[in-house]
Amino acid sequence: MAQLSDDCFAFGGPLLSVEAAEALITGRVPPLGGEESLPLLAALGRVLARDLLAPGPLPPFFNAAVDGYAFRHGDLAAGGRSFLGHDGRVAAGHSPDHPLRPGTAARIFTGAPMPPGADTVVMQEDATAEADGVWVPAGLKPGANARPVGEDVAQGALALPAGRRLRAPEIGLAAALGLAVLPVVPRVRVGVFSTGDELASPGRPLGAAQTYDSNRFSLLALLAKLPVAATDLGILPDEAAATAAALRAAAGSHDLLLTSGGVSTGEEDHVRAAIEQGGRLVFWRLAVKPGRPAAMGVVAGTPVVGLPGNPVAAIVTFLHLARPLVLRLAGAAAEPLPRFPAEAGFSYRKKAGRREYVRVRLVAGAGGGAALPVARKFGREGAGLLTSLTESEAFVELAEDVLTVAPGDPVQVLPFATLF
Repeated sequence: MAQLSDDCFAFGGPLLSVEAAEALITGRVPPLGGEESLPLLAALGRVLARDLLAPGPLPPFFNAAVDGYAFRHGDLAAGGRSFLGHDGRVAAGHSPDHPLRPGTAARIFTGAPMPPGADTVVMQEDATAEADGVWVPAGLKPGANARPVGEDVAQGALALPAGRRLRAPEIGLAAALGLAVLPVVPRVRVGVFSTGDELASPGRPLGAAQTYDSNRFSLLALLAKLPVAATDLGILPDEAAATAAALRAAAGSHDLLLTSGGVSTGEEDHVRAAIEQGGRLVFWRLAVKPGRPAAMGVVAGTPVVGLPGNPVAAIVTFLHLARPLVLRLAGAAAEPLPRFPAEAGFSYRKKAGRREYVRVRLVAGAGGGAALPVARKFGREGAGLLTSLTESEAFVELAEDVLTVAPGDPVQVLPFATLF
């Protein structure tokens, strides 16, 4: 477990921009390190611990990229169609039984080894087969429809860099190189608390002044998409001493602690003080809406992120604080939040100096297939409205220097499908 010094972030400002928060994380938090070997499918979603060099070339032999006919390009006529005689058949998974004879073509199938002497393939739909040979159209370039040895990855080349998160394409590439196990970074151990006497866990009776805790489960669900081993640490009461003691105790067995609620300025908000009592508070306000009250600090060498209690604010600040911190601890390469352009379908005003996230649904643009999608604002804005997420599809991200939005303005959209 990485042990951070209490002053590792060394930030004293009262309100931190999103970029400054992410820069603190990437610049001051060291990766946990370590390595374990896992079978291919067990490595899905994990972070590659070291560079993966190709043990052999991919493809390992010269082969056909299509079904068709393999021939020597030098046997083609200078202009017009060329007639080549039949010279055998090569199926995938079988080796040619003889070199290609001059002036001939071999029937070949996708993935089959090229006969010695052949260098080009004509697709079967472009060729005209006859009983004694095949007509090849003019215009084929040497090497067309054929895959050279190592075309995809040369032997000894860097196939995957350390820090890459292993998704389906990476797992497929490793399998194609013949690798059955991969070296990965151990999972980041993350403990998740909710705070507040007003909360009850789902499935338990509600008190007269209680609501069911949703944030803890939203955060655990978000963490499930990251390379972590998450622990549900329950609900902390609104007691300063109990909160400080729980953070200190959990810090010893986790690489990162997340809390939600208790980071504002109310008399019953104890997370900020608990972090200061057990270590150092880095900052407690982020220049983002929804989500300004957010704390980050270090307790007993373990980073702690205190997220807001409102559900939408908790998710927004998770994306900007907890997500990059988890990836940094895991040694993963930076993964910017996915964004794409859209057209505003609403009017909006905001303050300068903070980034805002507006919940929207996306509809097709009026100009047809090439038009940008239109982002239509959800009807209500409250940071406590979970239905504003379940009934929306994306956030429109409004930069700090944006003051107004009018219908038709270009905007950047963060789609829920790739965030959650």
